Amino acid sequence: MFGRIVPASAFLAVTTVFVGGLLVPATNGAVSNSTNTLSPFLYTPLPLTAIRPRGWLSSQLHLSAAGLAGHEHDFYRYVSDSTWLGGSTEYSELHESAPYWFNYIVPLAYVLDDARLKAQAKSFLDYVLDHQAEDGWIGPETTRETRGIWARALVLFGMTQYAEADPSETERIVDSMHKFTVLAHDMLASNFTGLIQQSGDNFDPWRFGLARTHELVMSLQWLYENYPRGQEQVIWETMELMFEGGRVGERDWTTFFVEGVFPKVGTPAIKDTRFTHGVNLAQALRYPAVLYRMTKEDGLLTQTRNAVNWTYTYHGSSSGTIIADEHLGGLSPQRGSELCMSVETMFSLSYLYRFQGDNAFADGVERAAFNAFPAAISPDWWSHQYVTQTNQPWSRNLTAKPFYNVVSYGNTFGLEPNFLCLLIKPKVKYNYLVWWINLFKQPCCTVNHPQGYPKFLATSFLKAGSNGLIHALLSPSEVTTTLAHGNKVTVSVDTIYPFGDTLVYTITARSSFDFYIRIPSWTVLALSSISVDGKKAGALTPDENSLQKVAVKSGRTTVKVKLGMEVNVVTRGSGGVAVYRGPLLYALDLEYSSESFQPLNWTDTQPLPGEETLPETRDHILETPSEWRIAIDPTNLTVNDNSAGLKMADLPSPIFARGAAPVSITAAACAVAWNVTLDSPALPPLSPACVGERVNVTLSPYGTAKVHMAELPIVGF
Repeated sequence: MFGRIVPASAFLAVTTVFVGGLLVPATNGAVSNSTNTLSPFLYTPLPLTAIRPRGWLSSQLHLSAAGLAGHEHDFYRYVSDSTWLGGSTEYSELHESAPYWFNYIVPLAYVLDDARLKAQAKSFLDYVLDHQAEDGWIGPETTRETRGIWARALVLFGMTQYAEADPSETERIVDSMHKFTVLAHDMLASNFTGLIQQSGDNFDPWRFGLARTHELVMSLQWLYENYPRGQEQVIWETMELMFEGGRVGERDWTTFFVEGVFPKVGTPAIKDTRFTHGVNLAQALRYPAVLYRMTKEDGLLTQTRNAVNWTYTYHGSSSGTIIADEHLGGLSPQRGSELCMSVETMFSLSYLYRFQGDNAFADGVERAAFNAFPAAISPDWWSHQYVTQTNQPWSRNLTAKPFYNVVSYGNTFGLEPNFLCLLIKPKVKYNYLVWWINLFKQPCCTVNHPQGYPKFLATSFLKAGSNGLIHALLSPSEVTTTLAHGNKVTVSVDTIYPFGDTLVYTITARSSFDFYIRIPSWTVLALSSISVDGKKAGALTPDENSLQKVAVKSGRTTVKVKLGMEVNVVTRGSGGVAVYRGPLLYALDLEYSSESFQPLNWTDTQPLPGEETLPETRDHILETPSEWRIAIDPTNLTVNDNSAGLKMADLPSPIFARGAAPVSITAAACAVAWNVTLDSPALPPLSPACVGERVNVTLSPYGTAKVHMAELPIVGF
């Protein structure tokens, strides 16, 4: 299978892909478009430096910078001692740890304009560029057998962001990317070297990089559009080679996002796990769109929507992420959702929104950003979970394992809380089974999760045409940019959204332009309104793309938007119900006690030595004294909204801490019989009888409730 040599010229021919369940011709760009143009995005992102956070989002980003994310460069062995920086420590042959870190530290540093973090990013950039090999290879690997392309995709993500944030570095970054692209082209044209493992290779034993071929292509498309330097042909062929390598290596996602192939059940019922790894899937949601930019095959756009719809229909968490621990888990609230999946899902859906403008994609970004993501991170941003359960009344080393391919320690909060629950004798070589378990328990989330909010903010405002600006992902923020004809525009957003329903925009502009506000699909238009410059509020009138247009004149304009929020009760596949108001999921808010201790090494369960940690890096277990076996009456819910009149500065920080949010829901409830299986709540009981008196319980925003029950059985009173 891997023995043939494939010349670059072979990819100027017609190949085939699955579209809508049919095997159809899929011509590459060289055939279908003589000019080899890329299909453009519908909306254009702004440079990192154009948007600044405000309010609670600013507080969260500063907590991240002051917490684990901002200090991994100082102490965390997989960054500070990475082979990418001349060290000797990696957690796998993928060599992805420092590249993941670079992918988040660049946007975090620049959206905060933080000199300390910028210096960290600069030191990595300088080292990597200064040590680029003569043949163009980027990274520490020196032999063919260890040179895997995957981690380069992450580094190029960081580089392209850096080039846009700091134009003084653009030329040397582009020089490096071109040099690497020529080498990558030659490697791929020679039997897909660096992408598909061949005899003696050891860079991607489980084909993670092979499942992510589109990631490198995304950065090459950026290079092709912005700085081609007459090298269009080699860049285009390299992109084609990446996709073709995925086909040859049986990791072409267009064969998976097909009716009858995409699984409607979770593991262990799934027998073919080539495409069911949750993080791979979260990243691959953008695969058809990235491919479409080159082929312009309309079926790929349909396939993109199907991929997102099927993922959420059959494996979506009520919190907005994917249930996969680490492989797809169906709709069970007992199964886990990996933290990496929430940030990769946010990134994928924001990419798809920019490309296609589908309101559902932006809704999905917000749901994950306001629920799944913060729920898995400690309020002080020094610890995180590996997997989060929708129903999770405790966070501890479980006595049994409810997860498919994650160890029993995975739902605790810590530095790298996914350790290998095996006792391995010193000097004993790992056998195949142990290595398999080891590989799938890497501390990838430690070095990947901080990209979530910086990239959310970076795509929150988008350009529409030459003289339009969209507030796409709603949050407290400020943007300064230049539109058509030198029109300098500043938009400042005062809001406590999603904890409140009102956004106030203060806009200054040199000349007129069109301003658009995305209206989420859950918005109740009858309860909504908009006013401009204090005039009488009128009804929202969003267009077919769910955008509310405001024709802004030169000077200063004030716009006030109220988004109608109602409680929405959704019956889940588990048989329980999830309670929403606006974009927020509400969960039974459980009291808890916390015990902390020295972080444990993910490889052997032993405490890490003090020199490899900081005093703030502790592992935590959370136990609740509260009754969690609760059923609610979904017809008897009362919203407690204390957000009226609150200014951004009035919100406590951290906002995603127990009791911090200004809104909650009171539910009539009672205790019911509810089994525990695998040391976790079983599926919610159907039609349970009360075993206690009627009581009122508090449902709080899911992100604030670190131990929680979010899919509850129902009773009637």
